[in-house]
Amino acid sequence: MQLLQQIINGILLGGILAFVAVAFTLTIGMLNFLNFTIPALFMLAGMVTWALSTAGPHFLGLGWHWLPSVMVGIGVAVLASLLIERFTYRYMKARFGDATEHALPLVSSLGFLIVFEHGASALWSSDPQRFELPFKNTNLEWGGLIFGIPHLVSLFLAIGLVVLLKAVLERTRLGRALRAIAENPNASSLMGVEVQRIVPLVYVIAGMLSAFAGILYAFSYGTVTPFMGDAIATDAIAAMVLGGLGNIWGAIAGGLVVGLVKVLAISTFGAEIEKIPVWGLLLLILIVRPTGLFGQTQLGKGKF
Repeated sequence: MQLLQQIINGILLGGILAFVAVAFTLTIGMLNFLNFTIPALFMLAGMVTWALSTAGPHFLGLGWHWLPSVMVGIGVAVLASLLIERFTYRYMKARFGDATEHALPLVSSLGFLIVFEHGASALWSSDPQRFELPFKNTNLEWGGLIFGIPHLVSLFLAIGLVVLLKAVLERTRLGRALRAIAENPNASSLMGVEVQRIVPLVYVIAGMLSAFAGILYAFSYGTVTPFMGDAIATDAIAAMVLGGLGNIWGAIAGGLVVGLVKVLAISTFGAEIEKIPVWGLLLLILIVRPTGLFGQTQLGKGKF
């Protein structure tokens, strides 16, 4: 029974990791660079929701109801993502062209991550803050097994959003434009695709996914910190690579596998070595199959 409970805990943790892994996958799949600001968006949504819903002398301590706090938290993360798009992609692309295709957006996104994290630390301190949960009980018990409701919501919401996203990419004009940009931004622009108007949508979606994950994580564990996105981001990157770069279903599968391995490793060996099994498995998979479980040989070909 205990082993089954740990398996359930790992799969449920994988739901949150899958959200963040899909956000990473969208950016690297569409724009071919690793967006390091995703953990900052994850953190911002959780911290802003906590701050608005918790009365106190701290910044934004208004004691709002949890629902408007969640909406504002998501909105802040999306606006921050658009700001990041403006200066990590659009400005760099317009000024430096293809010379910025990979390196400069990656480095500038890393700069935004550091600014956001240390800005949040200056506003709310770097100490973990207790998130008073809006519900008395966030667990569902069935047959002696415990299921975390926020984890369940995260898992099913991640799967539902990926199904919706897949349908949009395959069946709509917007989806065709996004896939064209993923394959070749310059050629798609010559073919009439308004790249500068469509690319921000990738950042909006990534911001929303990161925000949902950050808020559900805060609800699940009842705590927030300015650096809460860092640990989850490393696991999500491992999940993205494990599932296959550029494959959104692979990101879901990778998130579930990483969550399962992480929880089983902690329950068996302790928290001190939790990263070793996850990254050891990742290295093994990459040696056997460098593209990951469901990845393509080249990022720009047939990713979605």
